[in-house]
Amino acid sequence: MAKPNYSFEKRQRELAKKKKKEEKLKEKADRKQHGDAPGGDDEGVDASADGGEPAAPSAEGQSAN
Repeated sequence: MAKPNYSFEKRQRELAKKKKKEEKLKEKADRKQHGDAPGGDDEGVDASADGGEPAAPSAEGQSAN
Protein backbone atom coordinates (compact mmCIF):
# COMPACT_ATOMS: atom_id res chain seq x y z
CA MET A 1 0.00 0.00 0.00
CA ALA A 2 1.25 3.50 -0.82
CA LYS A 3 2.42 5.83 1.91
CA PRO A 4 0.31 9.02 2.26
CA ASN A 5 1.99 12.20 1.04
CA TYR A 6 1.23 14.55 3.92
CA SER A 7 3.31 17.36 2.45
CA PHE A 8 1.14 17.39 -0.66
CA GLU A 9 -2.06 17.41 1.41
CA LYS A 10 -0.74 20.24 3.57
CA ARG A 11 0.20 22.27 0.50
CA GLN A 12 -3.26 21.77 -0.97
CA ARG A 13 -4.88 22.96 2.27
CA GLU A 14 -2.60 26.01 2.33
CA LEU A 15 -3.47 26.85 -1.28
CA ALA A 16 -7.19 26.50 -0.55
CA LYS A 17 -6.87 28.82 2.47
CA LYS A 18 -4.93 31.36 0.43
CA LYS A 19 -7.49 31.28 -2.38
CA LYS A 20 -10.38 31.70 0.06
CA LYS A 21 -8.64 34.60 1.78
CA GLU A 22 -7.94 36.34 -1.54
CA GLU A 23 -11.59 35.93 -2.58
CA LYS A 24 -12.77 37.45 0.70
CA LEU A 25 -10.40 40.39 0.30
CA LYS A 26 -11.59 40.93 -3.27
CA GLU A 27 -15.24 40.86 -2.20
CA LYS A 28 -14.48 43.26 0.63
CA ALA A 29 -12.73 45.64 -1.79
CA ASP A 30 -15.67 45.42 -4.21
CA ARG A 31 -18.14 46.24 -1.44
CA LYS A 32 -16.00 49.14 -0.29
CA GLN A 33 -15.66 50.44 -3.85
CA HIS A 34 -19.41 50.29 -4.52
CA GLY A 35 -20.40 51.56 -1.09
CA ASP A 36 -22.70 48.61 -0.42
CA ALA A 37 -23.80 47.68 3.08
CA PRO A 38 -22.40 44.47 4.61
CA GLY A 39 -23.80 41.38 2.90
CA GLY A 40 -25.05 39.76 6.12
CA ASP A 41 -27.67 42.45 6.77
CA ASP A 42 -29.00 42.53 3.21
CA GLU A 43 -29.18 38.76 2.95
CA GLY A 44 -31.19 38.48 6.16
CA VAL A 45 -33.82 40.90 4.86
CA ASP A 46 -34.02 39.12 1.51
CA ALA A 47 -34.33 35.71 3.14
CA SER A 48 -37.26 36.79 5.33
CA ALA A 49 -38.99 38.41 2.34
CA ASP A 50 -38.51 35.25 0.29
CA GLY A 51 -39.83 33.17 3.17
CA GLY A 52 -43.09 35.16 3.25
CA GLU A 53 -43.80 35.04 -0.48
CA PRO A 54 -43.95 31.25 -0.97
CA ALA A 55 -46.47 30.94 1.87
CA ALA A 56 -49.22 32.63 -0.14
CA PRO A 57 -48.93 30.37 -3.24
CA SER A 58 -48.91 27.25 -1.08
CA ALA A 59 -52.11 28.42 0.59
CA GLU A 60 -53.68 28.88 -2.84
CA GLY A 61 -52.44 25.46 -3.85
CA GLN A 62 -54.13 23.87 -0.82
CA SER A 63 -57.49 25.50 -1.53
CA ALA A 64 -57.30 24.29 -5.16
CA ASN A 65 -57.12 20.68 -3.98
